[in-house]
Amino acid sequence: MERPAGRFFLPGPTEVHPDVLQAQARPPIGHRGPEMRDLMSAVQPGLQGLFGTRRPVIVSTSSATGLMEAAVRGGVARRLLCLVNGAFSQRFADIAEMCGVPHEALEVRWGEVHTPGAVADRLAAGHFDAVSMVHSETSTGALNDIPALVQAVRQFRGVQVLVDSVTGIGGAPFRFDEWGVDFAVTGSQKALALPPGLAFGVASEAFLERARDRPGRGMYLDVERFYAQLEKQQTPTTPAVTLMYALQTQLQRIQAEGLEARWARHRALAKRSWSWVDGLRRELDAGFRVLAPLGARSPTVTCVRMPDGLPGPDVVRRAAERGWVIGGGYGKLKPSSVRIGHMGDHSMEALDALLAVLDETLAAMEVRS
Repeated sequence: MERPAGRFFLPGPTEVHPDVLQAQARPPIGHRGPEMRDLMSAVQPGLQGLFGTRRPVIVSTSSATGLMEAAVRGGVARRLLCLVNGAFSQRFADIAEMCGVPHEALEVRWGEVHTPGAVADRLAAGHFDAVSMVHSETSTGALNDIPALVQAVRQFRGVQVLVDSVTGIGGAPFRFDEWGVDFAVTGSQKALALPPGLAFGVASEAFLERARDRPGRGMYLDVERFYAQLEKQQTPTTPAVTLMYALQTQLQRIQAEGLEARWARHRALAKRSWSWVDGLRRELDAGFRVLAPLGARSPTVTCVRMPDGLPGPDVVRRAAERGWVIGGGYGKLKPSSVRIGHMGDHSMEALDALLAVLDETLAAMEVRS
């Protein structure tokens, strides 16, 4: 049976509005002709607004992991420092390992965030020329303070900053130019509420200068080739044209809502989720808690730790039996947590309905304090 709209709270892929899905039904166009140039030109202003930049935005037919690999291949000449506080910040380190790029990890406990002082101390002790970090860590719901971390990195000449904002951009403010980021990436299927299959990225001029001299940066993920084609409002390889139709439609919808209003809606959804968890702590069991600390929580995804003896997968399964989808814990957090993806186009009304179902689910599981 088809699930009713508005019940899909997975932390990516997220729910897609029917108008955005329908946009993909338009017939294909030649991807080297004037219609494609018009389409690429049309989506640039909206993408630039989301990234907070005046630079051209790459549109890649790939997952965001593809552009993360592009960042590592093009942006590291000597050694990469990977700031790890969850599964997806670890992915930068995994990519570096598999690409043969020298790297080290600066790790904090899952759910926590990095401090500028610790980053500066590690940079002072090593020979790094790039730092990778995650804005919104999807596995834990933690939100790194990117401008503060960038400021710490800027004490060290020639060290570039590579940022994964896959569940940040579109749901949280991001200011590429103002913050001084060198490479940032997001994906279509998260807070942008698009179907999976596209990734978007921005590179600084300093990043491009370094990338031009990097051997082994590949062909499909060569950031310089992306930018060379962007000058002609083209992509270096065949793009997913129908997904770009969806992108154009969704950018129009985001513009109609307004970025500030969109960010505020995400903050409100997050705070509602946190207050719900606080209620569970008071009324049912003190073991319930939001994993990320107050003041360092993502507005797009909340990771909820379960009390001892309450398996997260059981809660996910029972919610699904009632027709609602939430995320399970990720990686080592799978047995002990669940995640609510309150990102994209969700409303407060839909979130309240989900939380009511979760209350019923927990009651049926006879959770007691």
